[in-house]
Amino acid sequence: MARQANSIFLEEWLRNNSGVSANITSRQSSASSSSSARAIIQAWTDLRDSLQNHRFQPHHLPSLKVLLNSQTSLHVADPQAKLLLSIISSRNLDLPSESYPLLLRLLYIWVRKSFKPSPALIDLAVEVLTNVFDAEFSVKKSPFFYAEGLLLLGAFSFAPYVPEKSKMACLQLLCGLLEGEYRLVSSFEGILPDMLAGIGYALSSTVDVHFVRILNSLFEIWGKEDGPHATVCYGLMILHLIEWVISGFIKSNYTQKIEVISQEILEKPKENYVPFALLMGAAGALRASAKSATSGMGQGILSRLRISAENLIESVAQDLISKAGGVSTSDDNIASSLLLQCISLALARSGSLSSNRPLFLCLASALLKEIFPLQNLYMRVHKYLHSNSSELKRNEVREHLDSVLFKEAGVIAGVFCNQYALVDEESKCIVEDVIWDYCQDIYLGHRRVALLLRGRDDELLGVLEKIAESAFLMVVLFTLSVTKHRLNSKFPHETQIETSVRILVSFSCVEYFRRMRLSEYMDTIRGVVVSVQENESACVSFVESMPSYADLTNWQDFSVLQKMEYIWYKDEVQTARILFYLRVIPTCIERVTAPIFRRVLAPTMFLYMGHPNKKVARASHSMFVGFISSGKDSDQDERVSLKEQLVFYYMERSLAEYPGTTPFKGMASGVVALVRHLPAGSPAIFYCINSLVVKADRLCGEVFAYKADIWKNWQGESEPCKEIIELLLRLISLVDTQVLSNLMKLLAQLIMNLPKDGQNLVLNELFSLVAESDDVTRKPNLVSWLQSLSYLCSQDTSRVANSTEVGGDRNSVSAQATNSSDLHARL
Repeated sequence: MARQANSIFLEEWLRNNSGVSANITSRQSSASSSSSARAIIQAWTDLRDSLQNHRFQPHHLPSLKVLLNSQTSLHVADPQAKLLLSIISSRNLDLPSESYPLLLRLLYIWVRKSFKPSPALIDLAVEVLTNVFDAEFSVKKSPFFYAEGLLLLGAFSFAPYVPEKSKMACLQLLCGLLEGEYRLVSSFEGILPDMLAGIGYALSSTVDVHFVRILNSLFEIWGKEDGPHATVCYGLMILHLIEWVISGFIKSNYTQKIEVISQEILEKPKENYVPFALLMGAAGALRASAKSATSGMGQGILSRLRISAENLIESVAQDLISKAGGVSTSDDNIASSLLLQCISLALARSGSLSSNRPLFLCLASALLKEIFPLQNLYMRVHKYLHSNSSELKRNEVREHLDSVLFKEAGVIAGVFCNQYALVDEESKCIVEDVIWDYCQDIYLGHRRVALLLRGRDDELLGVLEKIAESAFLMVVLFTLSVTKHRLNSKFPHETQIETSVRILVSFSCVEYFRRMRLSEYMDTIRGVVVSVQENESACVSFVESMPSYADLTNWQDFSVLQKMEYIWYKDEVQTARILFYLRVIPTCIERVTAPIFRRVLAPTMFLYMGHPNKKVARASHSMFVGFISSGKDSDQDERVSLKEQLVFYYMERSLAEYPGTTPFKGMASGVVALVRHLPAGSPAIFYCINSLVVKADRLCGEVFAYKADIWKNWQGESEPCKEIIELLLRLISLVDTQVLSNLMKLLAQLIMNLPKDGQNLVLNELFSLVAESDDVTRKPNLVSWLQSLSYLCSQDTSRVANSTEVGGDRNSVSAQATNSSDLHARL
């Protein structure tokens, strides 16, 4: 006989749809085990005994609770309902106050699950219920007694088998309780779902009497001084309550009450109706009409309902925007915050809505201030850390993560983007500016908070970053909508360029929060980069938006410096932003002039080459490769001159941190690029090769001192000295002929300094390289050089065998590179 709880108990359906966990009064389904069944049978037996013995003893109260713990699966038949009515109406039993809510709940289960109860029993139940509230409620009233009474009265008025006279009596009693005893709800608001469910049942009654009176109670109770407090969860309950009620009217083709709701609530609400309740009620009406668009009810009635609901929501939004003066991201007004949250949830749950300026601006405010309130949280964290106050608690931030508002952030962001596509240009521009500023603000705020919290309160930092990660997704979705709208021929080229640059700068600010590869993110970047690539001023504007070298290495916030020493490479938020620049700028490097590169990019590029994160260091080397490989400057001589100047510091910076921070592949790509793209015979190329030989010679000497067998296998583990020798061998086929003779001379000196095994390995590699070469210009020289070098190595075994002399020969390979030696003369 059991049915799904959500289809039977309205209060449970409201709880589930509003994100409120059911409290103790919400019974869980009992296990279908024999012991549970025996417990239920025993409980009914105990209750019969109490009636027969005219004594309600302490153990009878647990018997009632045993039954209610199986609410979902429990079926109360007519004989059992009659037993309950006899107990609750008996003058011989002294019932404790706690028993009344339990007895009423069991009767409620009977009403909701019975298919065709006895008419006489129904009349008796209504009579007993009336007498109980007349005689007992004033003495033993409690919030639970009140809520269960409303729930049962509403259920009676809704049940199809209850006579109209009994329904009217129940509705009369329910209205009296709503108007006279509503204060009980504020003392324990956990019963609100039960009260609202009772109202929902009553509104759905086939009897029209008291309909407007009940609506009045529903929408004005929230504004009473001693009434319940308005919250987002209760707003969602109102939304789904009205949805449930109107959906029932539509299915039953009951047009009269729908018209009353349209007129009395949506079109001409009373002054004492609370805006938050009206707003959510209108959203419920929209949701019901959208779900029932294909019903047989006249479309005129549903159309009026929908238009009235939309107008009311827009009116609330317009009032909010007028008071705030536009998009608000810092207003602390509690009432405004509640309305913003409710508007965002109302739009998320009521389906598509006609786009208009007030709603769009309210959604922007809600997303930045209520759903992703990072600016406010950063400010409170800062106060918390510097005053040791308890203003911000970890649980408070975590509760926001678990809130229904945050969980619906994705849907709300989707509605926001849909609204953007349809609103006027002025509203679009306003919100775009606010979003770009928001990205900058959370970059600065999170950078400060991350430096202060990391290692001190990692849990709080982790929760904040989860909020920021979701904010990043919202920004990506929004910017994708912006690019689709603005980056087309309808807008002037200047507008497209400005938008593209602002998007790239904003993405750089939120790059730290990117935790996954998003197609929307990549599509947006590809779209805006194309615009920037086509315009030099746009490219320069983007480059100059990058933080300066001074800002990167010196923290200006004194409050942070008081707490810790600032180390630039430990600033992960800043590093993520610079990494974004290092990846994007090479795509438009042709448009970066030499002066701009020298002034803005070069210092940062060389700084981050020394970053301990290999990914960041590699990106810096890629930036160098991009610039060295470029060459469409109007003043080509100036660009070439800068390239040659950069090489000297590049080699010094790279080799100083190798092995270690410098990634070999990054450095190798830089060396190959400069060899290929600098003018033939450039002094910078000679310096590069000399530096590599000196470094290789020193590393080989060090490794031979502690690892003599390293040369037994060239393909074995990759030692730094081997890597540089491999790079030098690769350069043989890349350098111009003016540099080749110098490279062969230095390589010969380096190889001669190796132990015998090392010489043989390198010579074998050289033989393979020369044999595979198809360069007819340099191959004859290489063959002759290699034969001479092989002969000299075979004649120099006595010197190589002396490890002391090997070490002594490495005092200065650079000196050997600049002065003629016997070896050079013999080659």
